[in-house]
Amino acid sequence: VDPTPEDELRRVDRTFAFIDLSGFTAFTDAEGDGAAVRVLEEFRRTVRWVVARRGVRIAKWLGDGAMLVGVEPEQTVEAVVEIEARVHRSESPLPLRAGIARGPVLLVEGDDHIGDAVNLASRLCHMAEPQQVLAPASLVSLLMVNTVERSIGDRDVDGFAEPLPVVELLSADRP
Repeated sequence: VDPTPEDELRRVDRTFAFIDLSGFTAFTDAEGDGAAVRVLEEFRRTVRWVVARRGVRIAKWLGDGAMLVGVEPEQTVEAVVEIEARVHRSESPLPLRAGIARGPVLLVEGDDHIGDAVNLASRLCHMAEPQQVLAPASLVSLLMVNTVERSIGDRDVDGFAEPLPVVELLSADRP
């Protein structure tokens, strides 16, 4: 018996971002737990402060990273680009990498999201180099703000049949 009738499933459009401190495990091994916790605490303080100002929600902490969710794509993009710039300017020993995507997803139990946009944001985060924020090129056309982006071409993304045009999103003060 299906415990969730079809009419109770709720599809919503959301923008997702996965952010990750690159090299955290190696840093912890080299510098020790105390140094790792200090870096992580500063990272989390930065993320909390930025998302609170931008109207983006922390969906979940993922160890040395986080999954963020926003209703409006501009808010999520601006938050992630600002977080990356702040981590960079803070002289953190660990750079940030991130992936962002938007699309319709299933909202499950009120706070869990399932769908291609979540998977794409996660995969783009893992594809990103340190200090890089990646997004599908299609996201840029949805933005109502001026966004600095650089095409990195079509990329194969695990779980997606066709290569996707991908862009790097840049902070205006770090083109």
